Amino acid sequence: MSHVHPGDEGSGDPTATQTWADEPPGALGDPSPRRKPLYGFGHRAKGCLAVLVALGVVLAAVSFVLVRASGLLSRLDPPAADFSGSGSGRVVVQVEKGDTLAEVGRRLKEMGVVASVDAFIAASDGETVDPGYYQLRNEMSATSAIGFLVDGEHRVETTVTVPEGLTVDETLKAVAKQSKLSRRALDRAAERTGTLGLPRYARGELEGFLFPATYVLPPDTSARQVLRMMVRRFEQAAKKVGLEQAAADLGLNRRELVTVASLVQAEAQRDKDFGKVARVIYNRNDAGMPLQFDSTVHYATDTVGQVYTTEEQRSVDSPYNTYLVVGLPPGPINSPGEQALAAATDPTQGDWLYFVTVDLSTGETKFADDLTEHNSNVAELAEYCRSSDAC
Repeated sequence: MSHVHPGDEGSGDPTATQTWADEPPGALGDPSPRRKPLYGFGHRAKGCLAVLVALGVVLAAVSFVLVRASGLLSRLDPPAADFSGSGSGRVVVQVEKGDTLAEVGRRLKEMGVVASVDAFIAASDGETVDPGYYQLRNEMSATSAIGFLVDGEHRVETTVTVPEGLTVDETLKAVAKQSKLSRRALDRAAERTGTLGLPRYARGELEGFLFPATYVLPPDTSARQVLRMMVRRFEQAAKKVGLEQAAADLGLNRRELVTVASLVQAEAQRDKDFGKVARVIYNRNDAGMPLQFDSTVHYATDTVGQVYTTEEQRSVDSPYNTYLVVGLPPGPINSPGEQALAAATDPTQGDWLYFVTVDLSTGETKFADDLTEHNSNVAELAEYCRSSDAC
């Protein structure tokens, strides 16, 4: 049975190609060319406009998100807290050696001077703060606080310098002269040696244990606090040079070693002679010879600072008169510095038994093994003194 499709009517050839009525011309082999659509350019323009509109929407959305995020971040990390103005009241702050700006800032915040460490660091703008004591105020702006710390006008400490080789009396005089402490207050503090932290081997005596150095005193420092500070500084130096072990090695107690150091401090003129003078002390002691040091006689006769001794002075009856007494004096005769302590603990090797300073202006000192050589050196000093006012 043959099937007839719609539209096949009138065709004698069932295999003939048919054109459907709803297909455009040329769809199935129509030789007539298809015409270009007239809407091509307009279509592209509409597409670009749509893209631009979409891009604008995206940018607007991104801007909105950024604004919201910025607001959120500002709430999470607000500007560093800060006071305004130059503050009020009085606060004394210490800046210690080696402190960073952050450490100084934390100290100021804890004391109520600045509102935050971050504001203080930001206000510093690379400025550094020298160690010392400063008078600041409560609730200062960070900028004001930095200004007070670097302007040089708000430092409130007192600096006291104590040279090597001073006696207790000379030390107290120097401290009183350089500070607001009275000599009377210092004398009272020096009498109460039990409150000063002296080592046991000092036997309650200050001589030799008020260490020579430069001290920075906070405001309102008392006389007792100053002396305690000097004693602590002595113990630091003694530990540094190994005083305890050296005393044991040399067959001395620690007080005797400090005594030797004080003699070295009094007699040595040049750095290179400190160890040699210490060696002379030990050599003469070992030989059973009196030291015959003018410095000990000056201490005994309260004539410290003079160059020579008189026959009368050398005859004084005192355990400190090393012309008459063999061995070390009963205690230090001054406050030795670290160099003298080091020389006493580690003397230079040598056989010297004598020394004499032959040029008082340069401190040139000559050392000798025997008396003949020493007498020759003494003659050189006498020749020097004939043309010098230093003698």
